[in-house]
Amino acid sequence: MSSRQEPVYWLGKDTLKVSAALFAENRRRLCKDLREKEGVVPKSVVVLQGGEQKQRYCTDTDMLFRQESYFHWAFGVTEADCYGAIDVDTGRSILFVPKLPESYATWMGEIHPREYFKEKYAVDEVQYTCDIAEFWAKKNPAVLLTLRGQNTDSGSTCREASFEGISRFQVNNVHLHPVIVECRLIKTDMELEVLRYTNLISSQAHKEIMKHVRPGQKEYEMESLFQHYCYSRGGMRHTSYTCICGSGNNSSVLHYGHAGAPNDKTIEDGDMCLFDLGGEYYCYSSDITCSFPANGKFTDDQKAIYEAVLKSSRAVLAAIKPGVLWPDMHRLADRVQLEQLVEVGILRGDVEDMIKAHMGAVFMPHGLGHLLGIDVHDVGGYPEGVERINEPGLKSLRMGRVLQERMVLTVEPGIYFINHLLDQALASPAQSCFINNDVLARFRGFGGVRIEDDIAVTANGMELLTCVPRTVAEIEAHMAEGSSKSFSPVVSQKP
Repeated sequence: MSSRQEPVYWLGKDTLKVSAALFAENRRRLCKDLREKEGVVPKSVVVLQGGEQKQRYCTDTDMLFRQESYFHWAFGVTEADCYGAIDVDTGRSILFVPKLPESYATWMGEIHPREYFKEKYAVDEVQYTCDIAEFWAKKNPAVLLTLRGQNTDSGSTCREASFEGISRFQVNNVHLHPVIVECRLIKTDMELEVLRYTNLISSQAHKEIMKHVRPGQKEYEMESLFQHYCYSRGGMRHTSYTCICGSGNNSSVLHYGHAGAPNDKTIEDGDMCLFDLGGEYYCYSSDITCSFPANGKFTDDQKAIYEAVLKSSRAVLAAIKPGVLWPDMHRLADRVQLEQLVEVGILRGDVEDMIKAHMGAVFMPHGLGHLLGIDVHDVGGYPEGVERINEPGLKSLRMGRVLQERMVLTVEPGIYFINHLLDQALASPAQSCFINNDVLARFRGFGGVRIEDDIAVTANGMELLTCVPRTVAEIEAHMAEGSSKSFSPVVSQKP
């Protein structure tokens, strides 16, 4: 790589070129905001620790590495076991890489000099991780700013940088976290470009599934097809989360696809499919859900529930703009879906009274959507001063703040027929009075419908990043295009 050329991450063919300038801009923004933060003193240095290469339990089998998200946001480094530092006063960047043993050259490949990493990632300086303590002893920084804070989505605490000898230095682990979270919340033009790409490839992969899905296939075949398309066409080695390929009643299991239910059901004629799948490129995520009938043709009941969710989705998309409170968008989705369930005949009575009785959460127990970025459930949903609303449905909302331009979020309303929740509602006098059980009985085992799009908030509204068929007519027409084609699995089994 010539030093005259702008360093880029690129996997060839039609994959996206991502400039190292994306991460330089992130570092610049971080330093600017830290210099303006009360309590951050001159000669402060940000120190971030990258992800570590881990093995599977007690074996020597490496797990597929994925970079730690904050470290990636600041440096874009793909290698494991690194550290990064940023001088807050000057913006100068230092990358610390492992000093590899000679045996690495035999088993793992060429051992690159420090200059290679300096050019690859467009940083100002590269040192070895084994020298990090002595390096800072010579530089004598006033404070090392380390990252410690709670992820308000998961409840977990992010990992604070640590190295042998760090106790010799003044360390502050309070200032950095709230500032870097707010920086990650607002996407730059370059970040938006990557998120558009992840949505483009993932949308195309969803469309490929819709053309190839057939009754008689296994759910995991669709998972495999999605992963193959994203990797072979888009360079996406990782998915953003565990693939959800629910069919029939499994489409009502919100986080289906886990180890206890690993997308292993046979898809049957008449099933609704709910496929929640997102590819990840250079650690930037996508999160898309498509719901459609396995046989390519909606029944009247399937159409009714699908169009109820679609109406909810479109009402929210039309209302999104800066200044809107995100919980209000959840309430809007709830209201529209309750109105539609009354039209279907599943519910009866006054919608205002249903809202007071929290009927919406019976059919949509999850939140409307969440922030999206380097993490699929991205950071910043509940900063200090923004509290969760302790009500059914809303308490599961992963973001509670006012929308701002350049936020990226998912919009994912859904209606599900979850026996556990339906039985609870029928046992509750406050809720059972709204349910027409004769009609509801028809939908037991239906599963669920979710429509999930990724959007970026713009100055006057929103930009829809996801591009898949959404109306009933569009879905049926698209699936019909693939109906004459036979699906061939990658590997055929011999009898």
